Amino acid sequence: MRPELAQWGQCYNSHRMIYRASSLRKDVGLRRRVCIAGPARSRAADTRGVPRIGRLHHTIIDCPDPPALAAFYSALLGQPITYADDEFVVVAHDDTSSGLAFQLAPDLVAPTWPDPQVPQQFHLDVMVDDLATAAELVELLGARRLNGEWVFADPAGHPFCLIPRPGWAAPVSEAQ
Repeated sequence: MRPELAQWGQCYNSHRMIYRASSLRKDVGLRRRVCIAGPARSRAADTRGVPRIGRLHHTIIDCPDPPALAAFYSALLGQPITYADDEFVVVAHDDTSSGLAFQLAPDLVAPTWPDPQVPQQFHLDVMVDDLATAAELVELLGARRLNGEWVFADPAGHPFCLIPRPGWAAPVSEAQ
């Protein structure tokens, strides 16, 4: 382990393990505890002075048919397909932006949410202006309803949720 990362401690928050810096050397510029990863805390982590290691490029989603699933999310999110080949397709604002990418996984076993037999590996919360209208539209795109309020599966079986737009966010119809 690199000495500037000092000792790492583990703590648990409900069902997830999160990692927390228990101490960092002063020459790195940190004197406070910093939550590195995990669920949101009641207080935001203080990241002043933390050098950026990287930047999120794409969130990659395994699926048996990348072009078809990319077309679904392109329509759902109103963003274009910016790159495509037979095994990898990207949906993003433009070809210089990060976005969602879909990667060929022919033997993918779809999650059985909420049954933990085949757990979800991730899920997306999709902000919408009107839940009922959005629910009708995603079903027309090929989504299917799952147990739970406003919970759906995309055409490859990945769960996603429609969530009402929070007051602080611009209307979805106006957002870029």
